[in-house]
Amino acid sequence: MKKNCPARDLLAALLVVMALAGSSVTHALESFTVEDIRVEGVQKIDPGTVFNYLPVKVGDLIDDGIAREAIKALYATGFFQDIELRQEGTVLIVVVVERPSIARVEYSGNKDIRDKAIDDALAQTGVTEGRIFSERQLEQLTQVIQERYFSRGRYSAEVEAVATPLDLNRVAVTLEIDEGRVARIKKINIIGNESFSESDLIDAMLLSEESWHSFITQSGQYSSEKLQADVEILRSYYLDRGFMKFEVLSTDVSISQNKQDIFLAVSISEGDRYTVGGITVEAAAGFSPAELLALVEMPRGEAFSQRALVAARLAIEDRLAENGYAFANVNAIPDLDKELKEVSFLLAVDPGPLVYVRQINIQGNEITRDEVIRREIRQLEASVYSAADIRRSRQRIQRLGFFDEVAIDTAIVPGAVDQVDLNIAVTERSTGNFMFGIGYSDADGALFQTEIVRENLFGTGRGLKFKFDYSKVEQVFDIEYRNPYQTPEGISQALFLRKDAIDTEQSANADYTSDTLGAGIRYRIPISEYNALNLSAAFEQIALSETESTPAEYISFIDRFPDNTNVNLTLGVSKDTRDSIFFPAEGYLRRISVQAAVPGSDLEYFKMSLRGSWHRELLESVVLGLRGDLGYGAGYRDQQELPFFKNYFAGGANSVRGHDARSLGPRSSNSNNDALGGNKRLVGNAEVLVPVPGMVDSPDKRLSLFFDGGQVFGNDQSFDISDLRFSAGVGFHWFSPVGPISLTYALPLNDEPGDDVEKFQFTLGAVFR
Repeated sequence: MKKNCPARDLLAALLVVMALAGSSVTHALESFTVEDIRVEGVQKIDPGTVFNYLPVKVGDLIDDGIAREAIKALYATGFFQDIELRQEGTVLIVVVVERPSIARVEYSGNKDIRDKAIDDALAQTGVTEGRIFSERQLEQLTQVIQERYFSRGRYSAEVEAVATPLDLNRVAVTLEIDEGRVARIKKINIIGNESFSESDLIDAMLLSEESWHSFITQSGQYSSEKLQADVEILRSYYLDRGFMKFEVLSTDVSISQNKQDIFLAVSISEGDRYTVGGITVEAAAGFSPAELLALVEMPRGEAFSQRALVAARLAIEDRLAENGYAFANVNAIPDLDKELKEVSFLLAVDPGPLVYVRQINIQGNEITRDEVIRREIRQLEASVYSAADIRRSRQRIQRLGFFDEVAIDTAIVPGAVDQVDLNIAVTERSTGNFMFGIGYSDADGALFQTEIVRENLFGTGRGLKFKFDYSKVEQVFDIEYRNPYQTPEGISQALFLRKDAIDTEQSANADYTSDTLGAGIRYRIPISEYNALNLSAAFEQIALSETESTPAEYISFIDRFPDNTNVNLTLGVSKDTRDSIFFPAEGYLRRISVQAAVPGSDLEYFKMSLRGSWHRELLESVVLGLRGDLGYGAGYRDQQELPFFKNYFAGGANSVRGHDARSLGPRSSNSNNDALGGNKRLVGNAEVLVPVPGMVDSPDKRLSLFFDGGQVFGNDQSFDISDLRFSAGVGFHWFSPVGPISLTYALPLNDEPGDDVEKFQFTLGAVFR
């Protein structure tokens, strides 16, 4: 709102008087033919501009009426504040007084609205340096700026605009902004509620009353859009609790005199509460009424729920869509018994035609070949439409890891009621990179990396990896080539070569050194859509040696097996229904595997592991994940123990956070008290993942709340639940362009003296849990 400004009001009054005076012809003109036109009074405006807008030309006949129209036309340009037409013989003289130009524009007081927004408002209304000044535009400017403050809930904001005359027919425009305070909702009144308390209804709404923490949470801010949404929220609240006749009668919003407190009143009519009577479903598309009724979860006698009714309709439509009836429609016909306050429904099913998929179109894959995508599609062309196959197709394409987004749309074929086309649109992500840099792991410290990775080699879906890592604990040289479709049936094959040098002196583990050279082959054989058999064979040569601080528990083994050659076989079975390999929202993974050195190897041992994870979306984008890992290993035949360098470890970012990496479990008997690892491990984890505030739509970033537990047990120990270590904390996870990044802060809940506690842990370049 503008304040009164004497200088500005005086200027405005003068301009109005001058405009009124100039809007009439001050000298009566006799009708004459114009032989010449002369312009007087122009300073900045070219006389040609006046001639261009003047509707009278040399040779025209002019009189008082035409003169008045000419003055109107020149005023309409907005360039002049006074105009007069005179006659000297046959010469028409146009005398003008130009409007002042804007020499500069200054503003102050804006904090909530940035300078760019003010500059945009200046440009929008034409109040900018060099432009012709107009009092009307100045009024528009103050209104535009105030409206922007109103949209932010600052209804008490005031904008004072001052135009100061300068020399050379110029003005300086100054804006003084008083933003005021954000208006808060002081009180919300619900009128007409009898079955539910006012506080319960307000808790369900988006709008809320002002509280002590409003300056942090922004609660209490009013928004007309949120009010409209709250009307629907209240309607759904009552409809889901049996009140079929509920109505919102009115909403009233008022504001205090100082425009800083808002009062909201919502008047409602609850109506009667209805319970569910009988549910009848029509037979359709080969399904009996009983088969379709089994999909409905609306028990008789329970309060009617609109949400349950919608879910029932969708469940039947989805079942029909899975069997080819893509356009099935279920109409719920109510039958109200007002005396018994009971509602029965007839679910009338219109299956529509049996629909076939004519063709599948793919777009957006500039690098990835069509065949790489098509071999993941479970819906076939020229076959019956299946909603389940289409959903699974999208999941499989997304799980390739080659795309940021995968969308599948259904398009009706023109002229055919029973045919559709599937349009698959993908957005490719970078799947190949050359990286030379520095990473960090809480287990190995600083990590120098050189890595060339092509996960989608030449768009074929094949993978090639060359990697060299150097850290204080481990130096790794690794080459791997993977073909996910070695056969048309989907059997994948991977060949790998690895050289590994380990020196644990700088880690939390007991000291030893090893040099390993290994090579092998892996296969993954699909058994069904979600189940797979995993086979691998590897050859390795290992050279072990001790250091000055190697514990006695390791020395005896190193003395017996300083150099050994082994052939390892691994057999595993897995079931994976997760919808994504990055941050799954639904599904689970179960994997059991056995690794063993074949008889005749220098080392004869085996390791068994059982791993699983389960994911469920609790709310929109809020996902609960549960994970478990159970491992056991031992020697066989003449070798009784598991080789110490094959031991299990726990603690750190990939198991029990809040404890130092690989620090849990048995300790050495020497003064170093080093972690030895063990042949048995139990680890569990519960984690809730939520989007990062402000980046809800970002698919590669998440915040987490987690609870971890686990422990490692030695060869002479048995599982003991009381020895488990537990921790809880928060984390940030990001699949960044340079690799996965994880930052966590965890508090151990039952650490014991001698435990290595590390509350803050940071990992770069390591795959998440």
